[in-house]
Amino acid sequence: MPELSYRAQVADPTALTVLVVDDDDDMRELVTMKLELAGDIEVVAQAVDGPKAIEEFERLGAPPTPRVVVLDNRMPGMTGLDVAEQLIQRVPGQHIILFTAFVDDVVLASARAIGVTEVVSKSDINRLPELVRSLHGGGERRS
Repeated sequence: MPELSYRAQVADPTALTVLVVDDDDDMRELVTMKLELAGDIEVVAQAVDGPKAIEEFERLGAPPTPRVVVLDNRMPGMTGLDVAEQLIQRVPGQHIILFTAFVDDVVLASARAIGVTEVVSKSDINRLPELVRSLHGGGERRS
């Protein structure tokens, strides 16, 4: 399993840039492909777990910090909620889509309390490009 897949940073700080985080190689590649096939979304990096996600997020810096992070919740070591909390502490208002197979009231309440932007079931993968666009159109992140 590769540690991460990296693409060059885009020059346009207003571009629809995404960091994709999932410990399942096939799911991570499927999400990346789904987003990039939309045509106007650029996956600037991928990560296989929480620590690598934080590392990639910091490496990408600003600009362009990824406008959106698509983040699996159930991963070894750190949950997606743990990662989301750390990313939002680093960049308040960071757009995060928690993309998880297990959505329940506890996950929803925890995500809301942390400041996660959206919680989406993995069965709704077709909604991801639309959500990324809507978050981008929702204005600038708060800093």
